[in-house]
Amino acid sequence: MPKLKTKRAAAKRFKVTGTGKIARRKAYASHILTKKSTKRKRNLRKGALLDSANRKQVKRLLPYT
Repeated sequence: MPKLKTKRAAAKRFKVTGTGKIARRKAYASHILTKKSTKRKRNLRKGALLDSANRKQVKRLLPYT
């Protein structure tokens, strides 16, 4: 069985927490910020955890996590 390659694009976007959950950044925080409220932009700065529906797919992209 050959070694599996990590998908580098996914490795840059997701990090695994100490308990094994997958952390991600929130979307819609990069541009066109003038029309978004201050509260909305503040909440976009916070990280989020990946939901269980997508966990299996991301684990396949990151085989050594």
